[in-house]
Amino acid sequence: MTFRLLIAAQALLLIGALGAGGVPAQSASGPSAPKPSLIVRDLDSPAGPGSAQPNIYPSPDGRFYLSWLEPAGEGRHAFRFAVRGAGGWSEPRTITEGNDLLVNWADFPSLVAGRGGELIAHWAIKGTPGTHASSIRMARSRDGGRTWGKPFIPHADRSETEHGFVSLMPMRDGRIAAVWLDGREMKEGSPGGHGHATGDMSLRFTMVGRDGNASEDLPLDLRVCECCQTSGAATSDGAIVVYRDRSEDETRDISAVRFSRGKWTEPQGVSADGWKISGCPVNGPSVAADGKRVAVAWFTAAGETPRVRVAFSDDAGASFGKPVQVDDAAPVGRVNVLMLPDGAALVSWLERTASGAEVRVRRVAPNGSRDGSLKVAESNAARVSGFPRMARAGDEIVIAWTEPGASPRVRTAIIKYARK
Repeated sequence: MTFRLLIAAQALLLIGALGAGGVPAQSASGPSAPKPSLIVRDLDSPAGPGSAQPNIYPSPDGRFYLSWLEPAGEGRHAFRFAVRGAGGWSEPRTITEGNDLLVNWADFPSLVAGRGGELIAHWAIKGTPGTHASSIRMARSRDGGRTWGKPFIPHADRSETEHGFVSLMPMRDGRIAAVWLDGREMKEGSPGGHGHATGDMSLRFTMVGRDGNASEDLPLDLRVCECCQTSGAATSDGAIVVYRDRSEDETRDISAVRFSRGKWTEPQGVSADGWKISGCPVNGPSVAADGKRVAVAWFTAAGETPRVRVAFSDDAGASFGKPVQVDDAAPVGRVNVLMLPDGAALVSWLERTASGAEVRVRRVAPNGSRDGSLKVAESNAARVSGFPRMARAGDEIVIAWTEPGASPRVRTAIIKYARK
């Protein structure tokens, strides 16, 4: 997806993040702050030069699947992945490549692992040149990624509009739940809520069976923010999906829908931040679940004060407690969250610094207590730095991010979690 309308909105967020004096606040992890219960060590990345848009997913057998995009010559890009087990990263394999892959700093492809070595991947294809259209592709592998089935389109709509920001959730029965942002009600060529189209972006859902066939796609919310990531997780009660909503008065707070008792619930707010903004901030939420325990992390700049927040639920997302501030006072956002074995959450985000930005993580407990934040890597606030992603298997966490520079590259590190 494209984001021409966002320059002014992002400039506003930059001013708010820097504050009146133009100097970012320093980390709260000083001598008096609680020490992080985490240790970070570098991990050689399997991604090649120019790689970006990483995503990472833990398999049921405790391995990590890292996926990314990288140049493949002559205007082509390859969607690749590698697996990390006890012996380290495997050799990278290519899922697909071509000159029609959508390469976008915020709308990145993904790969998820089911049981028995089954994998399913998604990516986006550019539409007709001169339009902002895109369509989604998905494919399955039943042999650990050595071969892939014929790609298919999960959405029934074939119009030249935008389809993207997909979240995939493997279900216990082997099916895959997929949600995405769908622009079938938006029209190209006129100014409107998306800066280049009229009409509303919607959130839609389908279930992909083991045979590769997708069910009828259904609307979950008919008016949502146009280009913020969606996020989904499987609780013990069913799936939960979080996204940035959009009200008639341009309030763009975080909402959730749940698949409960065989049907989807009506959207409900996770937190009433009251952030009114006329353009999409390209800063979606993240959700993680462990049984009935759920954590949602997100960015907001309500009241012209940028913040990263996390809220907890102990009833599979039916209700949430009071949000806890995560950041160190100058966040860029671009959050990710996962659940820890002790019931706390680990949140990653980008934090502005005097020299640029840092990828940071922090452990936050449901009672609101916070460890000190921990720097993972130097970064910057530009689009090329992308969205850091994390996954956990047991007590080990792998984090992936795009290292900016003249030749960006996906980097990885291990975060060791020390039980309290």
